[in-house]
Amino acid sequence: MAKKPDLLRDNELIYGRLLAIDEPHLIQRYNKALAAFGLEPTKLKSFQIDRTGFSPEIAEECGDYNYLDPNEVNRRFIILTPSQIDLPVVHTAFSNTSQLMFEFMSKNQRAIDALTIKDVIYGEIEDSVPKVNDIEDLLSINQVEFKVLSAEDVLGKAAELGKLVDRLKQEPDAWRDNAMLQRMVDLAKVCGDIRENALVPDQVIFRHNAYWTSHFGGLYVFVDPDMTTVISDPAAPGFRRSRPWQVSYLSINDADKVFRFLATTGRLDLPRASWIEASGYLEHRAEMIVRALIRDAEPNRNLTDVDKVWLQTWIHGHADLIAQDGNFPFLNAAKREIAQFGHLKIEDVPPRQRFLVVRAKPEHPDAWLTNQLISDFVPQDFVSRYVFNKPGFYKDYDGFSDAWRTHVVDVLKTTYLKDKAAFRARLYGLTD
Repeated sequence: MAKKPDLLRDNELIYGRLLAIDEPHLIQRYNKALAAFGLEPTKLKSFQIDRTGFSPEIAEECGDYNYLDPNEVNRRFIILTPSQIDLPVVHTAFSNTSQLMFEFMSKNQRAIDALTIKDVIYGEIEDSVPKVNDIEDLLSINQVEFKVLSAEDVLGKAAELGKLVDRLKQEPDAWRDNAMLQRMVDLAKVCGDIRENALVPDQVIFRHNAYWTSHFGGLYVFVDPDMTTVISDPAAPGFRRSRPWQVSYLSINDADKVFRFLATTGRLDLPRASWIEASGYLEHRAEMIVRALIRDAEPNRNLTDVDKVWLQTWIHGHADLIAQDGNFPFLNAAKREIAQFGHLKIEDVPPRQRFLVVRAKPEHPDAWLTNQLISDFVPQDFVSRYVFNKPGFYKDYDGFSDAWRTHVVDVLKTTYLKDKAAFRARLYGLTD
């Protein structure tokens, strides 16, 4: 990932809510983890980290944004403090890295609390694939295992002490072994009382379920009881050739088939008055469509003081452009039909426009991933792109004019950033 302009950083739209690391002993511990990975120590006196321990400042210092993600598989992690569990993950090749880290830190909270008092925890989220060359490599990842180490080997010493305690209990004459007893005392000085401190993680193996990955230009994997579905560019190596008996392949360019898959597997909230009218979803989509048309027609216009009255005036003054695009009139017609009949006949809607009027079913476990996929079909809605599809948003942002970048940041600040949870609940029905 290239270094992003300060406009995004200054407004916490990239690398926001990270944890500042500026205490010398924590920096020293971080450097021990870097050394274990074969990396140069940081010379920085202060830097920020995300849930996995990734630091944008260290990435810039070493000139490698994948310093914790070589080959973009088997992700490395560095845990300095249990509070990392509350941080976002800001750089990853797999959308489920954040969830996997959360599960690992939740299930092993006691061990992490105890270990990080004295040590840094580091390791890899290891799977069966050292490098991703084709889709088959991705499909072969069914579960991941956290390979956990600590710089002072507190983990190893705790395990050794546990074995010696067992020996002391089980062998009648073990208490006479002075060398063993001294070793136990030395180990206890490092580990403390292992009967009280759970130093060894209990659960290290986790399922690898539905996800998006940056490999092959962006690829989705959805898992259902009888079928796995891959959605990507057909040019991805292994497309339609890997496990055709158990994998369904959909081109991300085929809006009709992608929509039908999401609808028939129960992943979509179809356009019904029950959620459409209270959410303001269609009004939001319509405004995003108009703003995108303004960007295309007048890329350098200053939009700082744009309000709804100005937008309405612009719409009237550009009726031909609005009609030619067709999305704004469609949304108005959809709103009228839903108000009159309580729903929209989705089968009568052209495939690409269907994505304008649906959202992920909030209670479905794949809701965030589904909303990310929907946003790929509605790139004009940069707010939804930012909320659910940050890799897509940052890629779009790189192509924006300076005037449009400023406008995008202003809109995100006054809508989403004001109250993220309330915004997600109102528009997408999602509760944290």
